[in-house]
Amino acid sequence: MTSTTRNYLIRGVTLPDGTSTSLLLRDGVIAALGADAADGSSDAVALDATGLIALPGLVDLHTHLREPGREDAETVWSGTRAAALGGFTCVHAMANTMPVSDTAGVVEQVWRLGRDAGWVDVRPVGAVTVGLGGERLAELGAMADSAAAVRVFSDDGVCVDDPVLMRRALEYVKAFDGVIAQHAQEPRLTTGAVMNEGEVSAELGLTGWPAVAEESIIARDVLLAEHVGSRVHICHLSTAGSVDIVRWAKARGIQVTAEVTPHHLLLTDETVRGYDPQFKVNPPLRTAADVLAVRQGLADGTIDIVATDHAPHPSEDKDCEFDAAAFGMTGLETALSVVIESMVLADDVEFGWEDVARTMSAAPAAIGRVADQGRPLAVGEPAHLTLVDPDARWPVVPRALRTASDNTPFAGRELPGRVVATFYGGRATVLAGEPIEVGA
Repeated sequence: MTSTTRNYLIRGVTLPDGTSTSLLLRDGVIAALGADAADGSSDAVALDATGLIALPGLVDLHTHLREPGREDAETVWSGTRAAALGGFTCVHAMANTMPVSDTAGVVEQVWRLGRDAGWVDVRPVGAVTVGLGGERLAELGAMADSAAAVRVFSDDGVCVDDPVLMRRALEYVKAFDGVIAQHAQEPRLTTGAVMNEGEVSAELGLTGWPAVAEESIIARDVLLAEHVGSRVHICHLSTAGSVDIVRWAKARGIQVTAEVTPHHLLLTDETVRGYDPQFKVNPPLRTAADVLAVRQGLADGTIDIVATDHAPHPSEDKDCEFDAAAFGMTGLETALSVVIESMVLADDVEFGWEDVARTMSAAPAAIGRVADQGRPLAVGEPAHLTLVDPDARWPVVPRALRTASDNTPFAGRELPGRVVATFYGGRATVLAGEPIEVGA
């Protein structure tokens, strides 16, 4: 997907710090700001952005694009189009593909599929272990040296539960400034578990997933990271105890970062009372106290980023009894709106548009070592940005979403804030809320 390249004058837009200005996008960069933008815009397409917020293009550190192998659920093309509609200009494609992204050949295939699709920058995440099997390290160095230049490695969906193997992985990636992104789940504590362990699971008769299964792995891994002097990233943190451990580790100077998903900022285990498999996710939706703790952790910087954990599934994997249903929810098109509702519009935390830019753009780009993404909206910077209407509200209609699967937990819900336009390298991939096709 390569639309015609044009220059754009974006008039009257509001930056995350509240400043009103105009932006001139030319030759893939922000060429001018303010009055200078208008002065050099004779050949530019003018867009009235009065009332809109301009954010640096969003960066997702945790996206499942499913290709190769599960194109019935999603493809790189469909998933990245959905990402552009959600305001993203860069996504990290997780390794649990078929075959697994555990070699230079597979990560380069994913990278090329993303480049050919052209909607966003696709950065493959390499597997930590061969086949996600947890027995021996994958080709970490070869993936790092490949054309895909992998810097994030994760067996996401499967915890690297062997401490010796985790230590070796942390030591190995130091050579090229990589990071191990851990799916924190002690498998022996979660056998057969399908939802959060607590009052609701007991009442529903569903096998519970204790918070300590997550917290014990995080505690172990931050200590391992300290011991070897390496970077560790905690995927989809979900409990109050996990927030406390990460906060302690950061105060100690350990190189740990953490993410929270939009759904863990808003939804609780009470939603499972209807036995609807759309609310089945890994890690599970937690208690209201956990939700408040992770929201506060995101606001105070303990949790570094929001990551979607976009996990599309075909209908047959969700249209079944709760116990048998697949774990996961889609999230690329709803992520920003959910963050607006749970954080920006919330009365009990302080979280503004600069915080959105930090947690959904700058920080994830920094963790993933993506140098040209997450940059401030300033003259000379790459023109990766998204325009958001903060006053818009929109109903979530699963079949209207552009991802290939419709397993959203927000079906029928009205969400605030709508992405109006997305620019990837100065090229409009979304305008007026619609994707821009070839040559348009």
